[in-house]
Amino acid sequence: MSLRDAIDNFYERLVLDAIDATRQETDTADYLTDVMCVALNRLPARYYRHTIDMMFYLADEELKEMKQKSLAAVKQARDFVSEHQRD
Repeated sequence: MSLRDAIDNFYERLVLDAIDATRQETDTADYLTDVMCVALNRLPARYYRHTIDMMFYLADEELKEMKQKSLAAVKQARDFVSEHQRD
């Protein structure tokens, strides 16, 4: 396993959950990929090595706040990508 594969950004999972919660029938894979990129660029990175460490040390209130920030970032990213789509 490389060093690159040894860490993850916790916000990636939260943004994917927010995308799933807001998914529409007309969403394409390309559109959702752009939404994910824009949303992640609006959020801070929160890296971890082992999922259990992140879940154990993360306070419930902090997780709730991170989920809210992720949902807000996805909603803003959807608007941004929709407004800037290429024909």
